[in-house]
Amino acid sequence: MSNTDSADVTASSGPAAGFSAVRDGKVLRVTLTKPKRKNAVDYDTMVALGDTIAAAATDRSVRVIVLTGEGSDFCTGADLSTSVAEAQRGITPEMTMDAANRLVKSIVDAPIPVVVRVKGAAAGVGVGIALAADLIYASEEAYLLLAFINIGLMPDGGAAAMIAAAAGRTLAAEMALLGERLPAPAAKAAGLFTAVVPEAELDAKVEAAVAKLAAGPRRALELTKQALNQATLTSLDAALAAEKSGQSELLTSPDFAEGATAMLTKRKAVFAD
Repeated sequence: MSNTDSADVTASSGPAAGFSAVRDGKVLRVTLTKPKRKNAVDYDTMVALGDTIAAAATDRSVRVIVLTGEGSDFCTGADLSTSVAEAQRGITPEMTMDAANRLVKSIVDAPIPVVVRVKGAAAGVGVGIALAADLIYASEEAYLLLAFINIGLMPDGGAAAMIAAAAGRTLAAEMALLGERLPAPAAKAAGLFTAVVPEAELDAKVEAAVAKLAAGPRRALELTKQALNQATLTSLDAALAAEKSGQSELLTSPDFAEGATAMLTKRKAVFAD
């Protein structure tokens, strides 16, 4: 996206963590690095990513965080292929939800601006991760997808609350209950994306915003972000708590077992009556 002035890779990032985090002057560039899995995130990735963003938030030399995904997609949600191995390690649904909630909150609560660059899919918890940012730039072919209902789950990552805050309850209900794609132009029209541009122009659009933020007044940006969040995300904490309770139940349900198996084997799910 740009030439790096300095290249400090944070200790918590790397191939095993599923993302890289590189310092570029006053900017921390965080990239999800599992393109073969469409940047789906597992438990370990969510924990390490939350740690990285929380650490950057306390470093006054970092003025902006940029979050993106390697390859053709931003993030397609939770990596269901790791579910069995995680369960064998003793990772419970409640732990998974705590990791997702903490990651989203680390983005929302960061005292510095977080800019997200979206290509392709932002799906599942990837929607919550993207919408938690302050500025969200997308390419024209990008889309949002709350696919949870298709595998017997409910939205998480605070997505329903953030969609409702920006676009209203009706669109949030449509996305959550029907589980269909919302193309980037429609997401922009609904107030969910900051801007939508042709893919060839996406990097330049992001970098223009990043450069302006990095040169801006840090404390004024912090208080502005805080005020905006207090005015618009009043229900986020309650939504995250409800999602943890509901999703923890659903993750152990027969409907999710059927939905996950159907998705992994590329067939239509048949839920119980």
